[in-house]
Amino acid sequence: MAGIKITDTTLRDAHQSLIATRMKTEDMLPIADKIDKVGFYSLEVWGGATFDACLRFLNEDPWERLRKLRKTVKNTKLQMLLRGQNLLGYRHYPDDVVEEFIKKSIENGIDIIRIFDALNDPRNIKKSLEATKKYGGHAQAAISYTTSPVHNNEYYINLAIEMEKMGADSICIKDMSGILLPYEAEKLVKGLKEQISVPIQIHSHFTSGIANQTYMKAIEAGADIIDTAISPLGMGTSQPATESMIASLQNSPYYPNEIDMDLLLEITDYFKDLRDKYLEEGLLDVKVLNVDVRTLKYQVPGGMLSNLVSQLKEQGALDKLDEVLEEVPKVREDLGYPPLVTPMSQMVGTQAVLNVLLGERYKMVPKEAKDYVRGLYGKPTVPIKEEIKKKIIGDEEVYTGRPADLLEPELDKLKNEIKEYIEQEEDVLTYALFPQVAMDFFKYRQAKKYKIDNNLLDDEFKTYPI
Repeated sequence: MAGIKITDTTLRDAHQSLIATRMKTEDMLPIADKIDKVGFYSLEVWGGATFDACLRFLNEDPWERLRKLRKTVKNTKLQMLLRGQNLLGYRHYPDDVVEEFIKKSIENGIDIIRIFDALNDPRNIKKSLEATKKYGGHAQAAISYTTSPVHNNEYYINLAIEMEKMGADSICIKDMSGILLPYEAEKLVKGLKEQISVPIQIHSHFTSGIANQTYMKAIEAGADIIDTAISPLGMGTSQPATESMIASLQNSPYYPNEIDMDLLLEITDYFKDLRDKYLEEGLLDVKVLNVDVRTLKYQVPGGMLSNLVSQLKEQGALDKLDEVLEEVPKVREDLGYPPLVTPMSQMVGTQAVLNVLLGERYKMVPKEAKDYVRGLYGKPTVPIKEEIKKKIIGDEEVYTGRPADLLEPELDKLKNEIKEYIEQEEDVLTYALFPQVAMDFFKYRQAKKYKIDNNLLDDEFKTYPI
């Protein structure tokens, strides 16, 4: 056999997990050519929170980042993460927006689109999957892995069978919390291999400290691809470290012979320096590099844990953290055991905080959680109990159809709303996903262009005090 294939996540999930998605394009491009030559199966470089962060925090055009990376990376497939009907935002978008977004993603350089839904509702990934295949991309359907009395191997295998029937080119087990145990991974991968014919990829986070062992058992059971990150931006709440994972496979039939280890070590040195810079700038908090075994009990992903800490700090109630962590699984059970991934992790976490701080469960319920109970995000794994439903939405009727069927086409209306700011077709999609953030960016871009045109460039820094 050719050995395990590896997807490198350094330019997307690694920095999203460790430095709140703050890596700039200018930090990526000098090393992208070397990463391209290592021999990775694919590079995850786009999607997830990178789109929002580019605009909101870095004053960068995410589409331009993708084009620049595609121009530099000539040999390796580029991959992105997509939240199904949510795309890269936090609500469901109409089918016309979904199709156009995927079309433009592929046109700008994406080869593989990993598509998941927070509720594992196949109806919410169907349109994205079809559009990816329509425009020539590789459609990878992802299972949002979690555990509960109803989330077991039989459930996941049946879900994967349905995904393959829908046209998935590969299946990813997406373990966002780092809770997939090694021997469970072995059983799950073996079960999948017996039932489906497409490749299986494993994605996990090192949060609980077990992902290396999980990868090993999954590889031995027949997994085809694993996700890793270069060691300076690996481990902690990120993925297992690439170099260590490869070294552990030496003298085995799974060793990835196509990987250039010497080149990999040069890349490691580059990211070591970059990590030092992030530490100095305060972007990297060493706490995210720690192993947190509470993840195994509460199933709280690293990003969700930091959000809970932040919410409690704002309220001067950090001493309530353990109480909130105890409340999270109770809220999750009440809401039909949703996997704790965006946007469900935010909903469950915020509700747990409110329940604890107000001293009464569901005294206050945010709109997003109400909409979820109304059926506007999709179908829960198990029906929500009547008494919880009544507490949250009273006697309102629950919608049981595909949520996106309620949405009218939007593209033409959006195009008209921002016609004076459009510089490229992709701008309409940027605006569709993040209207206010996009407008701020478009105004910044116009002001910057004005300064260039009028020779108001700051010669020393090549920047603009806008």
